[in-house]
Amino acid sequence: MANAAALSMNFAENPLLKSLTLYLFFAGTVAMGAGALYFFLLRDNVAPAYRSAMVVAGLVCAIACFHYLKMTDVYKNTGGQFPTALRYIDWLFTTPLLLVKFPLLLRLGEKGAKFFWQLVVLDVAMIATAFIAETSTVNSERWWTFFLVSCVCEALIVGVLYLQLGQSIKEAPAPLAKALETMRLFVLVGWAIYPIGFLMARSGYGELREIIYNIADVINKVGFGLVAYHGIKALDHHDSGHH
Repeated sequence: MANAAALSMNFAENPLLKSLTLYLFFAGTVAMGAGALYFFLLRDNVAPAYRSAMVVAGLVCAIACFHYLKMTDVYKNTGGQFPTALRYIDWLFTTPLLLVKFPLLLRLGEKGAKFFWQLVVLDVAMIATAFIAETSTVNSERWWTFFLVSCVCEALIVGVLYLQLGQSIKEAPAPLAKALETMRLFVLVGWAIYPIGFLMARSGYGELREIIYNIADVINKVGFGLVAYHGIKALDHHDSGHH
């Protein structure tokens, strides 16, 4: 497979599913790059207290854009091999940054440090154990064990967001609380796509899995940042309306 002919840039010459997957790698690169530029440019458009959240949103998309550029290259030049290691490296950097936005937007100060570390440690454990599972023999005991540990870490992340941060989110100003509740749903629902995709490996739906991952990645990174931005802007209007 390593010596397979590279995929053609004339998509009609490739098998349909491979062309669609390649196209979505390209589209993912463009979407992440546009998202990064957009969030960096909007940084000065928000109140100083929330600028770090916009920088983090831009960083998430910039890191993903770089990895998508590399993943597109690998997928195209190997004739359709999946760039799994690169995908996990991307997730290792971007998913903790996505979660950090919760304490940043809530402006919890010292109190937020505890949640920050809880979320980051759980997230790194989730990605690391998922990668060990991913590189194990499908359906083996090791594959299932590390996959389930990863799922537990994901459930604990959701627990922190809903149970431990629930009260702080409820007490936040209404526009921001609404944005944070939507962002929580991204993690609860949007992130659930990844373990489902992982299980697709058992059925051999490799291309379909990459397609789902690429679409989910753009929604969970660019969409997540947009919700945060609109929450911050709505808060601005809300505050100015009360002066």
